[in-house]
Amino acid sequence: MQGEEYSEVGQALRDGRLDDLPVTDAERLLLEFVGTLTKHAYRITDDQVDGLRQAGWTDEQIAEAVYDGALFNLFVRLADAFDIHPPPVLDPDGVPRAVTD
Repeated sequence: MQGEEYSEVGQALRDGRLDDLPVTDAERLLLEFVGTLTKHAYRITDDQVDGLRQAGWTDEQIAEAVYDGALFNLFVRLADAFDIHPPPVLDPDGVPRAVTD
């Protein structure tokens, strides 16, 4: 999310403050699901996936969220393992709070 018009949304995502995002309940549920995938994938339950379905997400969309979340996490872990960091000019605020909490 680039640009000034998204700065508050971007900061809320960086901080893990989902309640501050202007998203629908269904979108918030999907973001919480991806948060579980990121921090504790082994805690994902059938009930959680069923809740996503009841909120209107299709199995294909849920799978896409898993693929995207898992791929992003792979990139982060590879960068961590090889001690690769973006230049400070690209990430002046440091590591997002959502990652470190």
